[in-house]
Amino acid sequence: MTTSPPCWKNWKDQSTSDGSPVIILDANLLLYAYNSMAPNHAQARTCVEDVFSGTEAVGLPWHTISAFLRIITHRQLPGSRLSMEEAADLVEEWAALPVVHLLAPGDRHLAFFRRMLVEGKVSGPLTADAQLAALTMENGGTLYTTDRDFARFPGLKWVNPLAG
Repeated sequence: MTTSPPCWKNWKDQSTSDGSPVIILDANLLLYAYNSMAPNHAQARTCVEDVFSGTEAVGLPWHTISAFLRIITHRQLPGSRLSMEEAADLVEEWAALPVVHLLAPGDRHLAFFRRMLVEGKVSGPLTADAQLAALTMENGGTLYTTDRDFARFPGLKWVNPLAG
């Protein structure tokens, strides 16, 4: 029997972990999917629905959840916004899906994080990106994001699923 990466939380059935790829979601993809005024909304919504209804493991970092909740409920920002109750309900729906695993940093995270900070030449706001890159690498995943800044992190597997 294989086991999940050490920092996976909410691991529902370890026997389903077969070493197949792990998709890690960035908040920007979720925000585009749930803000009907966002660029590429329809494409992002289809992508997110496909990921959540698929068979590949999906890592949902707490970092991503927090960013999604913070931005999608911020009434002073342009675009479609949700109430906190609506947004929290969405997160609970995602977390209940059999392919979704809530991710938190594990014992090896600091080493990955430091490497991303230094080798990615990070400062200021890009620190949050370095943390997500480190968590993705720690879990052996591929980050799904629309943010090209992730190209700066050596060894990170990432893809923009909305790119042609």
